[in-house]
Amino acid sequence: MNDLERKIYRIIYNMSRFRRNPTMDELKRKTGKDEPTIRKAVKNLMSRNELEWDKEKKEWKF
Repeated sequence: MNDLERKIYRIIYNMSRFRRNPTMDELKRKTGKDEPTIRKAVKNLMSRNELEWDKEKKEWKF
């Protein structure tokens, strides 16, 4: 896991503990990266099964 993926993982994890999912704007502001870069990092995390989106509950699984 590279630095950006680790940072995004921690942001999503910490915010989901309070039952809140971060928006793309929040992720852009907190990481300083653009949307395509963030999407690629999240897809990498999901492909390695480190993150999973539960469509029914609309929340992240770790």
